[in-house]
Amino acid sequence: MARAVWSGSLTFGLVTLPVQLATATDSHTIRFRQLERGTSDRVRNRRVNERTGEEVPYDKIVKGYDTGGGEYVIIEPGELDEITPGRSQAIEITGFVELDAIAPAYFDSTYFLQPRKEHANVYGLLRDALAETGRAGIATMSMRQKDYLVAVHEQGGVLVMHTLHWADEVRDPHETLSNLPSTAKAPARERKMATQLVEAMAMEWNPYDYHDRTQERVRELVEAKRSGERVPKAEGPPESTNVVDLMSALEASVDEARSSRTRRGAGGRSAKAGKSAGGARSGKQRPTSRTGGGSRAGTAKKQAGGRKQRERDLAALTKDELYRLAGEADVPGRSRMTRAQLEEAVARSSSRAA
Repeated sequence: MARAVWSGSLTFGLVTLPVQLATATDSHTIRFRQLERGTSDRVRNRRVNERTGEEVPYDKIVKGYDTGGGEYVIIEPGELDEITPGRSQAIEITGFVELDAIAPAYFDSTYFLQPRKEHANVYGLLRDALAETGRAGIATMSMRQKDYLVAVHEQGGVLVMHTLHWADEVRDPHETLSNLPSTAKAPARERKMATQLVEAMAMEWNPYDYHDRTQERVRELVEAKRSGERVPKAEGPPESTNVVDLMSALEASVDEARSSRTRRGAGGRSAKAGKSAGGARSGKQRPTSRTGGGSRAGTAKKQAGGRKQRERDLAALTKDELYRLAGEADVPGRSRMTRAQLEEAVARSSSRAA
């Protein structure tokens, strides 16, 4: 179970609900230790007095606000807690907004809210009300000596809280970016083709379809170096689309997306058809030939057809998808394979499994 990072009360109207916060995410980033090159000696960061060079214990460190000219206003840790004692224990909802009305740029960190056992019914009431209305409660709170603007809403049967950036922390893109296109719409023909491409590539959102290839490659690099192998460099970035060939690129992309969807659909139908045929064959069959030659020929033909179908299915996958299948089949040396080699290796492992 995740450790509670904050305890206090959530208030809406005249209702007060004691809650605890638990972080909703967990980083899978691989962490390295700093070593001196050529040794196994760890390098540590130390808090050092800039003037004397001596290390300073943590309990002797205070905060100082630079007023200029080398002068500082000293703030003790406890003084920050004293100026907002009540706010440090409350999430005060001031109103409810449509969740979709909050621009993604405002979202920062995510937490789960859990109630005390004796207040579970109040928690469930707020959860259900937010789920039915599609709204989020907007609140302010203080945590770790800092004020936060937060949004509380229902997700997956629990209350979720997002810390939000303050309005003056979110940059205006038109002031930040210098090469934005004009507000005039693109040519109708290109716009129509781009819309068709978006529709052809439409899919259901499933976060489990995606994985962090960089972290996987780091693990592969570590394992390869342990065993004395080499891991090749990753492929370079794709070339930018030539503006002159934009329409051709769009048309080719739409054709590829549609054919890929057709291949995937055909693969699913073929599997279902094969299953149905298998069920039909489980009954009594009339032999096609006394010598069995016709039966063997039919079996060979079906096997060839199955191989071709598997090849078409594999051709429709991305390199990352092929790599994942190769990992599931424990294909050796997969980290150094090209797309074609991955496709061939997965096809071989599928044939052996069949």
